[in-house]
Amino acid sequence: YLVKESKRYYPNKNMLSHVLGYTGVDNQGLSGIELLYDEYLTGEDGAIKYYSDAKGNKLDMAEVYREPEAGLDVMLTVDYDIQVSVERELDNIVKSFSPDHALAVAMDPNTGEILAMSSRPDFDPNNYKKYNSQTLNRNLPIWMTYEPGSTFKIITTASAVEEGVVNLEKDTFYDSGSVTVSGAKLRCWKAGGHGHQTMLEVFENSCNPGFVKMGFSLGKEKLFSYLDLFGFGDKTGIDLNGEGKGIIFDVGDVKDLELATTSFGQGVSVTPLQQITAVSSIVNGGNLYKPYIMKSILDSKTNNVYLENKKEFVRKTISKNTSNIMRMALESV
Repeated sequence: YLVKESKRYYPNKNMLSHVLGYTGVDNQGLSGIELLYDEYLTGEDGAIKYYSDAKGNKLDMAEVYREPEAGLDVMLTVDYDIQVSVERELDNIVKSFSPDHALAVAMDPNTGEILAMSSRPDFDPNNYKKYNSQTLNRNLPIWMTYEPGSTFKIITTASAVEEGVVNLEKDTFYDSGSVTVSGAKLRCWKAGGHGHQTMLEVFENSCNPGFVKMGFSLGKEKLFSYLDLFGFGDKTGIDLNGEGKGIIFDVGDVKDLELATTSFGQGVSVTPLQQITAVSSIVNGGNLYKPYIMKSILDSKTNNVYLENKKEFVRKTISKNTSNIMRMALESV
């Protein structure tokens, strides 16, 4: 006889696909939120029991019917409107430039809540069998590692301001266009250099030689202690599977050249999630929060909350005063 079964259906298709994940033929979660919170989402199967003779003929005796129980609802921190914008812009980027991959992540810096997260290539979880395992299982904003480049200068500058080795408005630097460290010529992006600048202008102009000076003013022990403090080289602990750790030099292996390149974001490897978590702490007053994407798990009928995520303070990174200076500097960029 035929039995009607319910099957997981994703009305928004590719939207948020790596975060939501997908379910297999038996509706079991295989990745993302589906996998992590499978026990809450699954619910209880129903059943009908009846008496029969040896040939399977139904006997005229009472049936036992157990109604199935629906699973719980999982509420995310994702802002639908921001997510829609992110998906649209990533599609535009793919159409315009045909990159190997593209990604975006948005976070509330005051809580660690993920407001949007997406990457390309993505997939339709309704038809997951059409995609290869790399596309299905790599949630790039949390898995991929990359050289952060100039966005890492925010970290170097915040560390230098916090340590008092640089005053952005009073200290100056002359940029000739390059600086030589251990026989290697490290160039500024502007041929001939920026000339005389305040350190705030070094920050505004993203001037590599100026950051080499900042890195040396800090010294390798101090700079790398701040990288630890900001969470680089470690998982953030977000409630999604497949998070990467990035690669940071062991401070004992750091020579002058490694210190110089690290200060402007080359030679180190971070995940997008590590970067946004660290920068959030720089602009929110110096508080590092653990990122999370599950807001609550609740019963849709009664609205009883079974599980709730709240903002989790990890540690202090910089002072409120340094954070104020960094917000001013970032705005001036």
